[in-house]
Amino acid sequence: MSDSSMRAVVQHTLGGPDVLSVRQVPRPEPLPTEVRVRVHAAGINPVDWKTRAGGGMAGVLGEPPFILGWDVSGVVDEVGFGVTTLREGDEVYGMPWFPRAAGGYAEYVTAPARQFARKPATLSHEQAAAVPLAALTAWQVLVDTAHVTAGQRVLVHAAAGGVGHLAVQFAKHLGAHVIGTARARRHDWLTGLGADELVDYTAVRFEDAVSGVDVVVDLVGDAHDDTGTRSLEVLRPGGLLVAVPSGASPELAAEAEAKGVRVTPFLVEPDGPALTRIGELIDAGEVVVEVEETFPLDQVAEAHARGESQRTRGKLVLRVTS
Repeated sequence: MSDSSMRAVVQHTLGGPDVLSVRQVPRPEPLPTEVRVRVHAAGINPVDWKTRAGGGMAGVLGEPPFILGWDVSGVVDEVGFGVTTLREGDEVYGMPWFPRAAGGYAEYVTAPARQFARKPATLSHEQAAAVPLAALTAWQVLVDTAHVTAGQRVLVHAAAGGVGHLAVQFAKHLGAHVIGTARARRHDWLTGLGADELVDYTAVRFEDAVSGVDVVVDLVGDAHDDTGTRSLEVLRPGGLLVAVPSGASPELAAEAEAKGVRVTPFLVEPDGPALTRIGELIDAGEVVVEVEETFPLDQVAEAHARGESQRTRGKLVLRVTS
């Protein structure tokens, strides 16, 4: 590889995992206020495979070719003019540019310095790459959007997933009574993470088992068994449904209003200061991140196929450079 190129996962057309291939592409250069990060690991998220297939953020990224990936952990390689918060050699993690293209499935990325934070010291790069998008989603939903306080009842759908297992822990950190939906085999693990009640959604309708909820963190959406609409049934008067994957349709909003509850769409944003706080909780042992499997960059297609099976516990990660 020359000094001006790098390896990256490029897709030239929309489609299945087989459209992903590793290619040589130009290495980016940092602009003023930006840093270049040599990526050691990149997290894989549902938005990645949805975008690859033409959904997700494909409308934002435009027509291929493009490079997927927003979760990265690595080492600052070069600092642009004006940057004072980071320097070369700093280990960092972040979710740069989302929802615009960040090109995280690559050996180098550039982005504004303040979209990164120092990597938690207790995590490897592979573990840290699993954190940003999932953790920021959970944090911004619970802290910035729902303003969860101690004693509230919080229901987390898909509690065993990448966002879900972190939402369980953050809600518990905030003092909430945490309820999660997950398959029975995940219940013991989620109890260890702080869940107070768990519902096996394959055995019982959650609305028959749960009531009086202040906040529903819906990580599933109406596309699967009308999860969002059914969640309105479990909210107390004035309670809030945060619709993460598919937003709040006019029909869902109208039904929420008729029932005397609230619903809001949500999309995560880059947030270096929040990642700093999250990193402090991780280093203090209050929050753990689950990485189910790590794949080398050349096996990105296999990693996407694994993720789309929707049977993962926690996150999947690409190992980019050592």
